[in-house]
Amino acid sequence: MALPHGGEKSTELLNAQAHVWNHIFNFINSMSLKCGVQLGILDIIHKHGKPMTLAELVEVFPMNKAKAQSVPRLMLILIHLGFFMKAKISKGEEETGHWITPASHLLLKDEPLSVAPFLLAMLDPVLTEPWHHLSAWFENENSTTFDTAHGRMLWEHAGQEPRLNFYIYKYDLFSTTK
Repeated sequence: MALPHGGEKSTELLNAQAHVWNHIFNFINSMSLKCGVQLGILDIIHKHGKPMTLAELVEVFPMNKAKAQSVPRLMLILIHLGFFMKAKISKGEEETGHWITPASHLLLKDEPLSVAPFLLAMLDPVLTEPWHHLSAWFENENSTTFDTAHGRMLWEHAGQEPRLNFYIYKYDLFSTTK
């Protein structure tokens, strides 16, 4: 693609490219949040009772310690998304750690209003796979993208897929009587 002449057109093209790239890589946000919930990072920091440094987090984090260098990147994404914030560890100290935000409370395991089960269900491969078949669904005779992706309807699949069945019935995900 040839760059248009002139600063205004170049800025417009750069902004358009950034817009497209943001949409291409947007899945990273959801998958990073899913990772944080699955690994219990929010619960670990909440139970700690005060901001945690990366070193403290890595020490108690349920992970392969050889991958500790990736924790700062994950935490930066989760800070950018508003699920953690940097905070002073204690008054009078300059050292900062990671602390939870109001949005994080909705993802804590023991929080009565937790939406963590819903997040895990909606980002489970069984429910994200149909989105990879959206264009095929528009071209075929199936009534849903779920049917296109899995060859059967959601309820039929839930009867054969324990994980999906667990999400639907344990958390009453698709009830209309809540």
